[in-house]
Amino acid sequence: MRFHTRKWVKPEDLNPNGTLFGGKLLAWIDEELALYTIIQLENTRVVTKYMSEIDFKSSARQGDIVEIGIDVVKFGNTSLILKCAVRNMMTREIIITIDKTTMVSLDEEGKPKAHGKTQIEFVKDRL
Repeated sequence: MRFHTRKWVKPEDLNPNGTLFGGKLLAWIDEELALYTIIQLENTRVVTKYMSEIDFKSSARQGDIVEIGIDVVKFGNTSLILKCAVRNMMTREIIITIDKTTMVSLDEEGKPKAHGKTQIEFVKDRL
């Protein structure tokens, strides 16, 4: 799994228990999956269609640095299916895993759009 983004857990990210609020973490994940999909499919119009079971394995606390990792599971006709894990950068302890998230490419009218991609491409190879 490639870890693409790091986030620093700040006081405003905490729940009343003093740990990272799950909703905040899910927002970070959703944004990172969208950005990854936009880059892969070369289309700024993408939406999250589905997320499988979300498995919280541990917590993060103020001051922790977390990393968001993404792998491609499958390229669909109009979609990209991704798996995700978030870990504590310093301890490497897994915080959350999501086995499948379906991101869908859309056209200008908001309808699913075929993207024609079949494998991961790196931006440096497109230039």
